[in-house]
Amino acid sequence: MPDSLRKSRPALFAVVLSAAVLAGCVPGSGASGGEDSAAGPSAGGATRPLANPDGTKPGLAPLTAEADRAEARRVVEGLTVKGRGPRTGYDRDEFGQAWTDTADGVPLARNGCDTRNDLLKRDGRELRFRDGSDCVVVSMTLHDPYTGKTVEWRKRDASEVQIDHVVPLSYSWQMGSSRWPESRRRQFANDALNLLPVEGRANSAKRDSGPASWLPPERRIRCAYAVRFAQVALKYELPVTAADKRMMLRQCGG
Repeated sequence: MPDSLRKSRPALFAVVLSAAVLAGCVPGSGASGGEDSAAGPSAGGATRPLANPDGTKPGLAPLTAEADRAEARRVVEGLTVKGRGPRTGYDRDEFGQAWTDTADGVPLARNGCDTRNDLLKRDGRELRFRDGSDCVVVSMTLHDPYTGKTVEWRKRDASEVQIDHVVPLSYSWQMGSSRWPESRRRQFANDALNLLPVEGRANSAKRDSGPASWLPPERRIRCAYAVRFAQVALKYELPVTAADKRMMLRQCGG
């Protein structure tokens, strides 16, 4: 077993255990009924993060039920806190080739389709593919969880939809990934749990911010975003800043 996977096993076990507990106390998966059913396009296919611990289900649905928000606070409380380190030495290339299909140890790897197109297929609707391909998406409809907008995307305007690293690569570098082997950084950069297709302008505005500095403009999604940020940090045993943890708890009523 690679050393990078061995190191991440405790956090992975915690994620799996959390999912098993939720299966017994949180009904259903995907978009929930009740208040969540009023979420517009997201209710048609987006999944609550508490029901999506590996990131293979589409989108990011709001957490509105008090039981979900209480569970969200428990997830965020599990984060450790540390000051943000220097950005010295950071380079995107330290996380391997962008959107590779060969980042072993994460969902969707080695399926014959690169990570970007995997994510477009996961979250997009009304998909159209390049002639002769079942991988390369050339058009789709995307409900952007960050803004609440519906984006009619065409490949010729590729930057209109960008793939966001929920926990930004530079943020992770400053919080400890600079000391990881490249194989683990490659996993982190291509892990479906850490990736969301979103409106390009929203992604550009976020840059490498943590939750204390940037939150999705769509307020209904902010608790779900905090949970997803926490899920990624817990899986990879990354701390967050004290200010980020406070802000994440606040989004879920803490």
